[in-house]
Order: sequence, then structure tokens, then C-alpha cells
Amino acid sequence: MSSTQTPLRTPRNGSADGADPVRVRLTAPPLGGVLRIVLMLVATALALYLVWRLRSVIQLLVISLFFAFALFPVVDATATRTRAPRAIVTLAVYVMLALLVALIGYVVIPSVVREVHTLSRDAPHYAAQLRRNSTFRHYDDRYRITAKLLRDTHRLPELLARAAGPLKDVTVGAASLLSQLITVLAVTFLLVLHGREDSELGLSLTGRREQRYRQVIIDIKDAVARYTLGNITISVLATVATWIVLSILGVPYALALGLVVGFFDFIPLVGATLGAIVVALATVPVSFPTATIVWIAFIIVWQRVEDYVVQPLVYGRAVNVNPLVTIVSLLVGAQLLGILGVLLAIPSAAAIQIILREWWSAKGVKTTALDADEGPAR
Repeated sequence: MSSTQTPLRTPRNGSADGADPVRVRLTAPPLGGVLRIVLMLVATALALYLVWRLRSVIQLLVISLFFAFALFPVVDATATRTRAPRAIVTLAVYVMLALLVALIGYVVIPSVVREVHTLSRDAPHYAAQLRRNSTFRHYDDRYRITAKLLRDTHRLPELLARAAGPLKDVTVGAASLLSQLITVLAVTFLLVLHGREDSELGLSLTGRREQRYRQVIIDIKDAVARYTLGNITISVLATVATWIVLSILGVPYALALGLVVGFFDFIPLVGATLGAIVVALATVPVSFPTATIVWIAFIIVWQRVEDYVVQPLVYGRAVNVNPLVTIVSLLVGAQLLGILGVLLAIPSAAAIQIILREWWSAKGVKTTALDADEGPAR
């Protein structure tokens, strides 16, 4: 490559009149540097293309990794105390989780179906009770509220039957979901069983940065485990509190409805509200509107206690995520994976924050701006 020289009339620093020119040599880039840049761009484009094509596989791997991190403390503690083989302990945990899901489904689904049919059958009686209130009767005569409610409640069993969809759609969807579930369970089992050996093998290739990367992995595992344990604890407390209140009110299937609230309470931000709506419908046939009003008042108070007392005590600063990052991660997770994405959003944000904090720490950048003043929103 030949080089060219172009004189530029630029004032010299020590010149009084600025008349002396400074010669600047412009050199064409070397061929090797251009080739390296082109190769880097091509490699980046190919990597992004592969990530896009394999996005479903990557999604399943990320979910499996999250479940593995959540199961690690349980399997470790059980294997240490019982001194049983790790594979047997992992299988036992799987069986217990499957039995728990089956029990919840066996108890909850029939009770919800019965409550829906009862509400549909007794809807005229509840409408008549509402019209005894003069204020409600005034607006009902104007906007025909009870007529619309009666029409919708009569269609509840039909809507419940349609919720499953046609049989062919259910079978196809169930087959796809079942295959993904089996994949996640199998990968999670292998990660729990051999995850440490695989991570040590990968860390051995990092050279002098091995200890730093090992600490990052440990921090992420601990954050996910503490988040999962805290979420389970809060959901159990919500289940017990709901069971006690509904039992006092005389609501049928109080335990099943408590499990519904505990299940929905796993979902950050909106889960408790969804569970409260389901239970509010179940209180209508008991003593309307007294039982419904008492339940609504209880769930409002409970949410305040959970937000300001239970969550800080359970979480502490285990998963220290900036509130803005929490909201953004929840929106992104919901857009990508729906309900499952919402469940994974906060621990994923915590993991990303841990990685960024370590990277910035290595670069000498202060990271206190990432620290949240309080625990994560749910």
C-alpha cells in the first residue's frame, strides 16, 4: 500500500501568528486489519443468526438452568443429611413435586368447577339481594347491570367448557407441551446431578480468571435459590392465611381456594390479585355480600402486610434488584414467555446484574448505582 502526504495549514502550538503549517500523514489501513474487521463482522452476524435459529433450544436451556439452581439447595441438603446417592435424591424430589402438582389439581379443579356451576345457578338470587339496596337499584334501572350479570353468569359453564378448546387442539398442544416439559426435566436432572463437574470443567479453561468466574456462578446460584425459597415461603403463608379466613367465613373448599391463592401468589405483581378474584367469586354463594366484603377487606390488608412486612423479612437483601430493572424485566419476560417469563424475570435480572457488577468491578467502575434500596417488587 502506498501512502500519501497532505499538508494541512493548522496553527502550531508555539506559533505566535499561526502561519506555520503542520504536515499530517494520512496512511491507508493495512489489508490485514481490514480483513480482521470483516471477519469479526461476519462471525458476529453468523452467531446472531445461530442464536435466532436456536432460540427455542436456548429458551429450554435457560429454564432448565433456573430450575436446577432452585433445586440445588434442596438436593444438597437432603443428600448431605441422608447420605443417599445424589441421583436417588433428585428423583425423590421430582416425585414429590409431581405428587404435589397432582394433589393440587385433584383438589382445586373440581372445587372451582362446582363453584362456577353454583354461581351460575344461584345468580338470580344474588341479583335480587343486590337490588334491595336503593343506590344500586337506581343505577341498575338506568344501566341494566343485573341483566348483564345474569346473562354472563348463565354462560359461565359454557365458557368453562370452551376454555379447553377443541379436542384436537388440546391433544396437539399437550403433546408439544409434554415434549418440552420432558426436555426441561431431563436437562434439569442432568444439571443437578453433574452440574458441578461440568462447571468445573468449563472453569478450568478460563485460566487465571477461574476464581472470579466461579464466584459469579456461586452468587447467581445463591440468588436464584434464595428467591425461590422466599417465593415458596410467601406463597405458603398466603395459603395458610386464606385457608384460615375462608374457614372462619364458612366458605366450602377453603383449603383448595387457599392453594389457588398460594399458586397465583408465585406470579409477581398481578398474581395475588388474580387469586383474590377467584376466591371472591367463591364467597358469593356463602353469605352475599357480607362474606365477599370481608374477603376483599382481608386481601387488601394482607397485601399491605405482605408487601411491607413479610417480603422484607423473607427476602431481606437476598435478591437485590433495582426497582426499575424489576419492572422492565417483568415486561420483557411476559412478552417473551408469558407467565413463565414473569416467574423467571426477577432471578434472571438478578443474574444479569451480578454479571454486570462483576464486569464493571473488573473495569474499576463504581456499581453502587445498581444497588436497590429495598427488596424486589412482586
